[in-house]
Amino acid sequence: MIGEWSQTWTFLDGAWHEGNVPIMGVRTHAAWLGTSVFDGARAFEGVTPDLDLHCARINRSALAMGLKPVVSVERWMELTAEGLQRFAPDAALYIRPMYWAEFPGARTVDADADSTRWCLSLYEAPMPAAERGTSITLSPFRRPTVECAVTDAKAGALYPNNARALVECHRRGFDNAALCDMLGNVAELATANIFMVKDGVALTPAANGTFLAGITRTRTMGLMRQAGIEVVEASLRWDDFKAADELFTTGNYSKVSPITRIEDRELQPGPVFRHARQLYWDFAHS
Repeated sequence: MIGEWSQTWTFLDGAWHEGNVPIMGVRTHAAWLGTSVFDGARAFEGVTPDLDLHCARINRSALAMGLKPVVSVERWMELTAEGLQRFAPDAALYIRPMYWAEFPGARTVDADADSTRWCLSLYEAPMPAAERGTSITLSPFRRPTVECAVTDAKAGALYPNNARALVECHRRGFDNAALCDMLGNVAELATANIFMVKDGVALTPAANGTFLAGITRTRTMGLMRQAGIEVVEASLRWDDFKAADELFTTGNYSKVSPITRIEDRELQPGPVFRHARQLYWDFAHS
């Protein structure tokens, strides 16, 4: 239920804390100037697929934001293993490492990299049902380029743009929204990467620096190619998606999920989606 907190454990300042522990003050640089980065891994059915890649990406995001990645990948993973012991073995969890700037730099708006703080939070978050469908529409909002925003990081400051896309599409009766880049090519959904299938070929927007080409996206593409499914990264327009045979998403939160409505057109979960999801689940449990 919205507003309720699930079981949560956070490692902060050398100790584990239960619940929604405060991490910032009113003058914390990240609280008012947005210098925070995070990542999200998943634990479900006793597995944590690609945890090492998520831990590596949070450190790259820190550098892109001008912070210091003071926690090694190995340490992130060790702490995650500790945190997992505080939950039931089969609990579905969201795993969130974070960095943020505590103090401003010499010019106030920039961050003092030496003031970088960090935490690791794990909390219960149920996995969506395997074939829970999503409805999508085209958003009037667009994704920035790296010249305009820190698109090479998983930065908290990027998410208000996607949030307003979600609010706008919900008002029109849709679950999620596709955002285009500044050239009008589809980039991503507000909360996930997007795939379409046409004549048995899986296509997805080419990674052009305007959106986060996700870890689950990359993993799913590789698994499909190994299984003999043709996968193409391309510049795709909204009309291409509206004419697709199948649509599905990849992302850390839901992993591989079907899209069952685009604008006023209903779709069914298709064979390429089903194969891709099974490939990912087999990989996760391998």
